[in-house]
Amino acid sequence: MTDHATAHAEMAPHEAAHASNQTYVRIAFILAVITIVEVAIYYLPSVRPILVPALLILSIAKFIMVVGFFMHLKFDHRLYRFMFAAGLVLTLGVYLAALAMFWTSNYAPPLPAA
Repeated sequence: MTDHATAHAEMAPHEAAHASNQTYVRIAFILAVITIVEVAIYYLPSVRPILVPALLILSIAKFIMVVGFFMHLKFDHRLYRFMFAAGLVLTLGVYLAALAMFWTSNYAPPLPAA
């Protein structure tokens, strides 16, 4: 019985750092609103010139909120946040390097024999 009480007492400070249920509901509501805005701006012809940057910014905002709150990354140790961010930055760098390589390449595949 005392082991259970000790384990609970050790967990209590860590649990206090997490957000409340009300915070999670608020975050879910904000995510729903951002999704509605994303769908709405897709159908607005006046937004077409900035559609891709606007959708990227909104998607990044949703990504940060989901990772920070629902994956509890905001409440984890800094090392875990750094490892997640470093992997994300590395992946983005490799992706952009591959895109740049294809955009600047003069390679044209051979035409199939007729």
